[in-house]
Amino acid sequence: MVTAKRCDALTPQSKLQLAKELGISRASLYYRPKQPAKDWHLKNQIETVLQRHPSYGHKRIRVELRVNKKRVLRVMHLFGLKPYRRRGRKWKKSKDSGHVYPNLLAQLNFPESPRVAWVSDFTRILFHGRVVYLATLMDMFDRQIVGWSLLTTHSVQLVVAALIDAIEKHGRPVVSHSDQGSEYQSALYTRFATQLGIQLSMSAPGSPWENGYQESFYSQLKVDLGDPNRFETVGELTAAIYLQLHYYNTSRIHSALKMPPTVFAERQRNKVLLTQMS
Repeated sequence: MVTAKRCDALTPQSKLQLAKELGISRASLYYRPKQPAKDWHLKNQIETVLQRHPSYGHKRIRVELRVNKKRVLRVMHLFGLKPYRRRGRKWKKSKDSGHVYPNLLAQLNFPESPRVAWVSDFTRILFHGRVVYLATLMDMFDRQIVGWSLLTTHSVQLVVAALIDAIEKHGRPVVSHSDQGSEYQSALYTRFATQLGIQLSMSAPGSPWENGYQESFYSQLKVDLGDPNRFETVGELTAAIYLQLHYYNTSRIHSALKMPPTVFAERQRNKVLLTQMS
């Protein structure tokens, strides 16, 4: 049964009261922050410089763009942009699958809602002398990890399973971005995504900064996870990774959002709700 007090709270006249209950300032409904869009624009400028000068650090990029050094450094950290560093490892040419997709993120404005742009990647975790692979998808809007998969091989099944997990939980995105790894270029992955109406986007070859959004996430995840070898089985490791992903999404304050991703997402949904009541 809905009480009279609750009915009053849902009327347009009580919007201020409802905003307080939801933890949102009424003034925020009419304010659209400009900083995310400005940071996104600078991010695209930095990537353009790195395409011409792959080894440039933030100091040279600052000179090239004539932008404050601290701002360049902050945006590079925010989006995981790093100059290309050769480490002496022998370079292997990847097999050309015939699938070439442009970097659609460079053509988009900064996402103002979820399921506009997801970024995909996977990382290696050393576990008792072997390698376990973790694939994840992150929503650029709220930086939430929307899907993940853990396997002992970096096969196409690894990235397809992560995409399926994300779609089952959150629906389909407009764009899914990745690097040009063979897993993401495979016929199975590209056919599966395109048949669902998902536009595929990929970083240019030799441009790791274009898919650097999850690099800082993986670095921090491994710090929070600790030594994987303290777990005896892959099942125990999987459970620990699940808990860390849940912690990241729901409890850990994101440096860019100033709050956990799910809290940010909930506040944005509440803002939309209150705006629709206007």
